[in-house]
Amino acid sequence: MRHAVLLSGSLGMGHDVLAEACTTSLTGAGWSASTLDAMRLLGKGGGSAGEAVFRSMLAVPGLYDAFHFSALRTGSRLAMLADAAARRQVVPRLRDYLDAHPADLVISVFATGASAMSTLADRYPGTKHIVFCSDVTPHRLWVHPDVDLYLVTAAAAEPAVHRFQPEASVMVVPAVVRTAFYDPPAQAAARASLGLPGHGHCVLLMSGAWGLGPVAEAATALGDAGVHVLAVAGRNAKLEARLRAAARRQPRVHPFGFTDRVPELMAAADLIVTTSGDTCAEARTIGRPLLLLDVVQGHGRDNLQHELELGDAGVTSPRAADVTRSALAALDQVKPP
Repeated sequence: MRHAVLLSGSLGMGHDVLAEACTTSLTGAGWSASTLDAMRLLGKGGGSAGEAVFRSMLAVPGLYDAFHFSALRTGSRLAMLADAAARRQVVPRLRDYLDAHPADLVISVFATGASAMSTLADRYPGTKHIVFCSDVTPHRLWVHPDVDLYLVTAAAAEPAVHRFQPEASVMVVPAVVRTAFYDPPAQAAARASLGLPGHGHCVLLMSGAWGLGPVAEAATALGDAGVHVLAVAGRNAKLEARLRAAARRQPRVHPFGFTDRVPELMAAADLIVTTSGDTCAEARTIGRPLLLLDVVQGHGRDNLQHELELGDAGVTSPRAADVTRSALAALDQVKPP
């Protein structure tokens, strides 16, 4: 049986979701597949330190925007030094794994994984290497020598890859969506299973695994406006606690922590309020309109613009009053599914 290794990275959930969808496709085609977390391959403390740096940059307004657009996008000396430092930690551990578990195919869905595998290309001449980037504009650290194929999900991403590697093979493919989103329950059944009334407006409010932005405040404001709100905190324990406190004050707020019921939650809702990312493709697959929170800096700005271009989506500023006003206006336009 042919074997594939997915190189992901546990910064948020976007990379892991893409790896999961790829794994499902591969196993359905008769492959075996395993996933490695490049953040863990950084070694003891390396992954947590990397996440801490990223979170700290996001916490300062404009800081990650500056780093992304002036350093990562262009491949500045600072960005290349950071990539080299991470690669030095990842390569030995990845080499040990591939020596023990030979692979016919490696798919990198995380930039650090792509960098490390590119370094090892000569060691594994029989292994094909695909880099799969779902960002609209792949930054410099996604592009490396000895990559057999780049998969991207937006036409604008192809010239972004060719900017750094003009001879690269690039294929534009549809966004990959996990199988559960292709067979959701009917809205009435989803609402019944969640204990929601069959009539009236319902919004799903979520902001990635980290719960960025005014989720608790917006959930409360929407509930006060008469809307049932399925509010998902992801892996943000503090946000989950705030949502549960909000639900005690406002019964139309229905809080969730990290959950695998997102297809059901989307099916129950009339509108999905979320950030740009994989959730958007999932919502489109189920057939729900989007209202996008402009809270993800850097690549999130590009991805948001692309989602607006795809249509059936609006954007709101990240203040609870603005989210509520925009959501109510969008709900006025919603037709029953």
